[in-house]
Formats: sequence, structure tokens, C-alpha cells
Amino acid sequence: MRTWKVFCWMLRSLAMVQTQPVWMPHPVNPSGFNPAAKIPYGCSVKDIQGGMEEFVDFLTFLNKQLVSKKMDRLESFLMPANFSSMVGEFMAAGISRQSSTITKNNYHNGHPDLVPVGRFPDNAVQHSTEGVEIKSSRYHRGWQGHNAEDVWLMVFVFDSNTAADTHKGISDKPFRFLGVYGAQLKKSDWTFSGRSKTSRRTITASINGSGYAKMTKNWIYKDPAKIVDPADSLQEAADSQAEE
Repeated sequence: MRTWKVFCWMLRSLAMVQTQPVWMPHPVNPSGFNPAAKIPYGCSVKDIQGGMEEFVDFLTFLNKQLVSKKMDRLESFLMPANFSSMVGEFMAAGISRQSSTITKNNYHNGHPDLVPVGRFPDNAVQHSTEGVEIKSSRYHRGWQGHNAEDVWLMVFVFDSNTAADTHKGISDKPFRFLGVYGAQLKKSDWTFSGRSKTSRRTITASINGSGYAKMTKNWIYKDPAKIVDPADSLQEAADSQAEE
């Protein structure tokens, strides 16, 4: 039954590609969610789906207005890291609106992004190991954070154009969510990336092989229409070190 639903979705998506304007994001594929995914604090797969669909609606509305004024799409003029950060911030807010058991951390720059409802006064905490940290990335691996720490991490992987694509000769393409992965990570699941003597990039920690295995095993969403080549995924890991 699931295979048939995916097939029907791919047929509809193929028909849409023929007429879909590039400013319109691909819709979230309802057949791509994993009902067996384990998400803590009562957060459900439906909550994740609702947040993703909210973002698609948001970007559709915004890009439609921008294009109507002959302006570039949002993902085409924001710096790549800024757009990626915006996706993550929106997803934290969107999941908070969808869920009755987990909410946005009200502490300014607090960690993690989402905390269990009622666990902290005013749902605000400067730092805690309780909750869910949200990140987003254009890459299927090489995910980074500023610190190696114990955390339940959820990563939203997406595909879109960037501000640099025009002069690189990369064709226009609509935004689409490719996958969502999440797991409880330990400090040992991170490796500090370091930097060269001439680099001005902030030193970050990257999820290593053990952390990556945990997160991909507990996948929450995969777009069945987009299959990732493992070799491409490894190249992405190297590319992500320089961009996000």
C-alpha cells in the first residue's frame, strides 16, 4: 500500500514539474514520513509534518510576493548560512505551534531550541540537556554545531538555490525538504573540526560516524522522489565545512 502511495505521489510530482513555477516550493510528501521514528517529549511525526508544511506555505507566500515585484526569491539572495538558519528557526517555531507537549525555548539564545512544556519557569532556560535542538542544512551529512555536547538533535535537510548559483551557472530549482533525522547524541558523537591558520571561520564541532549512524537510523522523513548517492553525500560533507 505504501509503495503504491509513493508511486502515485511521484506521478503527481512529475506532472507538477511541467507547470510548477520555480518560486513555488515542492510540497511535503505525506508518504515520506516514518511512523516508527522515535521522538521524545511527546512530539509526534504529525507535529513535524505540520511544521514543515507551514514553512512551505510561508516560503510560497513570500516568494510569490517577491517575484510579483520582480525581485529574487528569498533563497536566491540570502547568504546560504542565513537562509539555512532561518529554516531552522522557523521549524522550531512551527513545531512549537503544532505540539502540545514541547515548545520553543523562551530564553534568548537559550539551548536547546525546544523544551518540554512546563518543565522550566516560563518555558525558558539558558542551557539544559532536556529538550530538542533544531538544525537545518543543505547537506546530507557533515552537520555541525558550536559545541560537542549531549543533546537530542533534529536536522532538517533541504535543497534550494543559493545566492552564488547564478554566477556558477547553476539552474533555478524550487525549494524542497529532502529529509529529517533525529537522535540522542553524546559528546563522543561529535568531533571538533578545527580550522587553518588563515581561516576566520568559527571553530565548530561536526557529527562523526557514530552520531550520523544514530540519526540516520532514526530517520523521520525522506522524500521518496530524491535518492541520494552515498558518494555525493560524502562530497557534501566536505562542502558543508566551508559553507555552514
